[in-house]
Amino acid sequence: METDTITAISTPIGEGAIAIVRLSGPEAVSIADKLFDGKQLALADSHTIHYGKIIDPDTNEVAEEVMATIMRGPKTFTREDVVEINCHGGLVSVNRLLEIVLAQGARLAEPGEFTKRAFLNGRIDLSQAEAVMDLIRAKTDRAMNVALKQMDGRLSQLIQKLRQELLETVAHVEVNIDYPEYDDVEEMSHEMMMTKTREVYREIERLLELAKQGKILREGLATAIIGRPNVGKSSLMNALVHENKAIVTEIPGTTRDVIEEYVNVRGVPLRLVDTAGIRETEDIVERIGVERSRKVLQESDLILLVLNHGEELSEEDINLFKAVEGLEVITIINKTDLPGKIDMNKVKQLAQANPVITTALIEEKGIDELEKAISDTFFEGDLDAGDMTYVSNVRHIQLLKQALEALSDAMNGMETEMPIDLVQIDVTRTWEILGEIIGDTVHESLIDQLFSQFCLGK
Repeated sequence: METDTITAISTPIGEGAIAIVRLSGPEAVSIADKLFDGKQLALADSHTIHYGKIIDPDTNEVAEEVMATIMRGPKTFTREDVVEINCHGGLVSVNRLLEIVLAQGARLAEPGEFTKRAFLNGRIDLSQAEAVMDLIRAKTDRAMNVALKQMDGRLSQLIQKLRQELLETVAHVEVNIDYPEYDDVEEMSHEMMMTKTREVYREIERLLELAKQGKILREGLATAIIGRPNVGKSSLMNALVHENKAIVTEIPGTTRDVIEEYVNVRGVPLRLVDTAGIRETEDIVERIGVERSRKVLQESDLILLVLNHGEELSEEDINLFKAVEGLEVITIINKTDLPGKIDMNKVKQLAQANPVITTALIEEKGIDELEKAISDTFFEGDLDAGDMTYVSNVRHIQLLKQALEALSDAMNGMETEMPIDLVQIDVTRTWEILGEIIGDTVHESLIDQLFSQFCLGK
């Protein structure tokens, strides 16, 4: 366990009803006791909350009216003694309280240090610690549920199970090599090892198959809205966001920059980008916006290509279809409240197998059909975040790919009847790679880097 006591503000900065200053470490209770005018906290039962006042030792005056919560280790988040002091929300009050606590010998916590201590003290493993930040950053209920399952240890338990199967295989080989005289120990054959490694291989493959969906839930779909100027791109964004985030006018070229907004579409978080209309233009400011739009296009997971039902297909429309060829595209024919001039058969031909949706955004028609098309494109129907073990973290996905590659090397070695003691090297490497996911075989520098991404006070 750590020897010093850390403290930080654990609530967002700004005005609010309550703010919390958290302490964790061996001196947490004694530091709070020096400042607290009320019940003697050193004598208080664990997991109790007490009303009192904080006295500033320098002036001997009341600094704040507070509620102090006492939680003694190891039954705390960090497995250390923890005190949470609830004061009035506001910049001045909470910062003054923090300064008084720091003056009594506590150290300002680094970003994520409370969660880091929970990991180092064995309360959670590394994948669970990373899920804490996923939970904080979740944009939808489904993303939150996936993070909660990972925080609860669902992924950790599966990884531990796979590692145990590999460990038993390696141990069996080691016994055969070190103690060949033991007749009662079954010899590990290539066929036996192939059976065991293939089971692990299939499970990792299944995790990676779900990883794309998990990553979408965690990070959101980068979604670009494109089309000629004044076809209704900004209206589409406002309809999905349910707010007037973009400027909507009858003047082509009004959107001169890239506008971003997160949208919850049936549990799928969309990082929605409303781009400047892509066209040739002499306006310098608009031209910069067009170039940014082209860049966004290449970085997007989904393209919403908007056309005008009341106009014939133009050369610019056809060029847009060419620009998004090979990408995930949903074509939206907007303004169906206007007399139809667009060639629908030509649109479907250009869209190829991608969905084509009709909308009249002014009358709020077609939004449900569009949302269903988006969900079906990436999740093939309803997403089940309850029963599946989703891998959503990029680091975990890369490690699983490395583990799959190492197991593939082992299986290739078995097929060519490579000596089994050489094959086990790749099996052992797989065991170590999987250990990096939960933090059993991870380097200290990586741990520091991961926790530095957390918010202060968590």
